[in-house]
Amino acid sequence: MKTLAAVLVEQRKPLELVEIEIPPLRYGQVLVRLFTSGICGSQLGEIDGVKGPDPYLPHLLGHEGCGEVLECGDGVKRVKSGDRVVLHWRRASGIEAPAPRYDSPIGPINAGWVTTFNKMAIISENRLTPVPPAFDPESAALMGCAVTTGFGVVNNNARLRIGESIAVLGAGGIGLNIVQAAAMVSAYPIIAVDVHPGRVELAKKLGATHGIVADGRDVEAEIRALIGVSGLDVAVDNTGQPRVIEMAYRLTSARGRTILVGVPKKGDLVSIYTLPLHFEKELEGSHGGESVPDIDIPRYVRLVEHGKLDLAPLVGRRYPLTEINQAIADMRSGAVNGRCLIAL
Repeated sequence: MKTLAAVLVEQRKPLELVEIEIPPLRYGQVLVRLFTSGICGSQLGEIDGVKGPDPYLPHLLGHEGCGEVLECGDGVKRVKSGDRVVLHWRRASGIEAPAPRYDSPIGPINAGWVTTFNKMAIISENRLTPVPPAFDPESAALMGCAVTTGFGVVNNNARLRIGESIAVLGAGGIGLNIVQAAAMVSAYPIIAVDVHPGRVELAKKLGATHGIVADGRDVEAEIRALIGVSGLDVAVDNTGQPRVIEMAYRLTSARGRTILVGVPKKGDLVSIYTLPLHFEKELEGSHGGESVPDIDIPRYVRLVEHGKLDLAPLVGRRYPLTEINQAIADMRSGAVNGRCLIAL
C-alpha cells in the first residue's frame, strides 16, 4: 500500500512530495487515513533548523490532524477501526509504539510517533484520541495542538484567574487560542500583539479587548499605558524572539507569570534580571500547555458541541497537499490570518 507524503529532505528547502510505502503494523501502531492537518509554527522551525542540524533527514512532518482509523496493530485498545480520531504530539494513555520507517523512491523515510503531512500515516496509539463520528474534522484537527496548547497555557501554565490581565505576544494559531481561552475565564484586559494587522483584528473578534500592531511602535509603552505601573499578571510569548521575551518578562508584575511558548533559535540568548524570581515572579517554558489530550480533548469537544466554543474562525485558508509549500509561504508572510489547513 502506498500513499503521498510531503517530506523534509533538506533543511531550509521546500518540502518534496514523495510516494511512500506503508509497512506492516507493529505492536501499538495504528494506520490512519488523514482528513485534514494543521500547520504549526513548530514545523517551520523544523524546516528552518532552529534547533540545529537535523540527524533524521529525510523525514515526515506534522503533529495536528484528524482522520479515520483503518487498521490497528497488536495490543491497541484505545481506538478501533472506523474511529474518528485527533492526532496530537502530546502523549495520551496507551502504547508508545516504535516510530515507523517508510520506503520510497528516494530511499528510507523516517517519521516520529505522529505525522500528518501524509494522506495515510502510521501513528503510535498514545498519539490518538477518539472523537464523535460526526465531529467536524477541521475542529478536531485544531485540537491536535493549537487548541490544547493555547487552552493549556491559560489553564495550566498561566493559571489565569477572573479579572487578571494578560498580553499575548504573537497571534498565530496558538496565540489566538490563548486569547479565546483568556476570554472564557473573563480576564481583563486581554492584549493581543502581532506584526500582522489582520491577525490582531482576528484576535479582537475572538476575545481580545485590545490589539496592538507591532509595526515599529513602542509596544512596551503602549502596554504599560493600558495596565499601569504595577504590570501584567501574565505575559505569553509565542514568538521565540529574545527581545520580545525580555519585554514580556519586564512587563509582568512582581507576582506576574511570564510564559514562553515560542522557542528561540539555537544559540539565541535572553538577558533578564533574575532577582524577582527569588520572590514571587515566575518564568516558565510551556510544553504544549502541559495538556493531557485524552482528558482535555473530550472536554473541548463538549464545549464545541454545546455552542460554548467556536473554532471555525480559526481556520484561515485550506490547501490541498500538493500546495503545502504555498501554505507554508503564506504562514511566513502573514498572508493568512488563523490556521492554514491541509485537506488530505
